[in-house]
Amino acid sequence: EEASKTVEAGIIIKQDVDSDTEVNAGDTVKVYISIGTGIKQVVVTSVLQKDVETAKKSLEEKGLVVEIEYTEDKTKKMYIKVNQTSKNKIIKIDLEEYVKGVIAGEMPVSFNLEALKAQAVAARTYALRRINENNTYDVVDTVMNQVYLDDDTLKTNWGTNYNKYIEKVKKAQEMTKGEYVDYKGTYADTLFFSTSTGSTENSEEIFGTKVAYLQSVSSYWDEETSPVYKEKNVFTRDKFCKKLNITGCTLININILNETTTGRIKNLIINNKKFTGTDVAYLLGIKSNYFDIYIENDSVVVETKGFGHGVGMSQYGAEGMANNGYNYKEILEHYYQGTTIKNLYN
Repeated sequence: EEASKTVEAGIIIKQDVDSDTEVNAGDTVKVYISIGTGIKQVVVTSVLQKDVETAKKSLEEKGLVVEIEYTEDKTKKMYIKVNQTSKNKIIKIDLEEYVKGVIAGEMPVSFNLEALKAQAVAARTYALRRINENNTYDVVDTVMNQVYLDDDTLKTNWGTNYNKYIEKVKKAQEMTKGEYVDYKGTYADTLFFSTSTGSTENSEEIFGTKVAYLQSVSSYWDEETSPVYKEKNVFTRDKFCKKLNITGCTLININILNETTTGRIKNLIINNKKFTGTDVAYLLGIKSNYFDIYIENDSVVVETKGFGHGVGMSQYGAEGMANNGYNYKEILEHYYQGTTIKNLYN
């Protein structure tokens, strides 16, 4: 059993001596520094070169001869092919680099670190489920899959805040490296969206297919955290009717046919024309298919609750949970019921 020594730099190192061996001046102590994951039995809390040198100096000041031996990261890298639609090209990049770009693209960097870590694991899992060597590309860089922003774009978007923001994003990625959401031995389909209506949705009521871990759960944190939990949209009668391509708008008649368990509109009829709630949301450019339509001062008012499809993890719900003391694993296990967190490298 190897002895451990903590030095001033905060690095936990292991010596190649037995725990009951007295270390004297002149003895040789090997300090094994793991770069990346490296050799798992070696424990380090920092791999910065300056910290390694500080540790070496600290030991030498105690009269020990120090030999630093570096080990390379033995973990197999995984790659993903991304269709960068904005740049009209397909790139093949390291999965972990992709995860960083998705964290930055999909969640405000101001969010609690635990929420960002939950986003990292969800993004990684979503990607893993779609990687296929036979694909021309695995994902696109838009909301069709996950928003991915490359480093050049982030430098432009963040300007002088780039260094501060990218460090937080890297931290979320590195602290969850290789972790994914598992459901009975498979990568879960970790769908996510911005803001719930107070509960998430059953997958079968939105997408037509029942998925055991994509079922409705409470998400009451959203009302407190999300700036778009409720939104009021006002249209002129003419604009409302043109967007929906309906006629006879002197009188607007609305008949709700059915709703989801939580109150999102599945199907409705407006002036004898049938729509799905999702169609109306898309055509009007509103944030959710949870809406109420009424006339006010000869305008058509559409009030919405929530933002996005409602299936899987609510991002603002994750932020609310994190702010209330939940860690990222608890957040993921809440929104993806019956799943577990596993690691590619364990």
